[in-house]
Amino acid sequence: MTMNEEDARHFAAAFERMVDAVSVALLGKQDVVRLALTCMVSGGHLLLEDLPGTGKTSLARAIARSVAGTSARIQFTPDLLPSDITGVQIYDQRQQRFEFVPGPVFHSIVLADEINRASPKTQSALLEVMEEGRVTVDGQTHEVGRPFMVIATQNPIDNAGTYPLPEAQIDRFLMRTALGYPDRDSLMQVLSGVSLRDRTELVQPAITAPMVEELGRVADHVMVRDEVLGYVSDIADVSREHPKVKLGVSTRGCLAYVRAAKTWAAADGRPFVTPDDIRRLAVPVLGHRIRLSQEARLNGDDVETVIDDIFIDVKAPLRRAV
Repeated sequence: MTMNEEDARHFAAAFERMVDAVSVALLGKQDVVRLALTCMVSGGHLLLEDLPGTGKTSLARAIARSVAGTSARIQFTPDLLPSDITGVQIYDQRQQRFEFVPGPVFHSIVLADEINRASPKTQSALLEVMEEGRVTVDGQTHEVGRPFMVIATQNPIDNAGTYPLPEAQIDRFLMRTALGYPDRDSLMQVLSGVSLRDRTELVQPAITAPMVEELGRVADHVMVRDEVLGYVSDIADVSREHPKVKLGVSTRGCLAYVRAAKTWAAADGRPFVTPDDIRRLAVPVLGHRIRLSQEARLNGDDVETVIDDIFIDVKAPLRRAV
């Protein structure tokens, strides 16, 4: 069963309410907010590569409040342990049995701040929960709630004492983007309300947490024509063969690409995906999945330029609608 026009309008209206709610805390950042909410509705996770003080924590809190959920912030450090993330079994002497004490991943939105400052062992504690939505501790499996999204941050400037994320973990993030600094008008508006220390307190729930999962199920029914699926497949093939690329788009990356495009189209009020949706999401979805060769990096090439080259080589299908 495919989505119809009425379902698409209802989806877009609900999505817009979330965007408006989160934008109260993040002024002038609607594009990033839409990407982040697309991640959440698609059941994915977001990687932010940004400078300190740009509003990453506010984004996580605002998204959680917009869906009547909860949020948690984990400051990743070299001495952080996996149990500090997932939780731990503690022996209750009165009950004479072990009880599981949940970690911060049992919140709706989890901000993993400076994720690359923790050891690879600690980083890997997020792999299972990001992929499967559950945590296994001492052989017992514990499901996390829904919605669930990890927003991880990396500082692109200060790399001292960091552990680069392996490709397998990077591939589990649906999108990568950056908040950046606000424009002049937005900054002035923030400064005019400087007495308000936390703008996320202004965010009101736009929908309920169960509705997020329902929106995700609705987005699954957005139609993607064979021509558009072939477009995505050709993009992946060219990325793997590009002379400047060491690692191209994986099958998991293609699945994530189509899933995000479905949500993006529905949020625009359309029951079908167009090639324009594929092009718009290329950098956020593919930018962290494509690894340049060492020679390309030494020559100063960047991923965005390579993606532009790929879209020059791969022609979009002419048929753009149903």
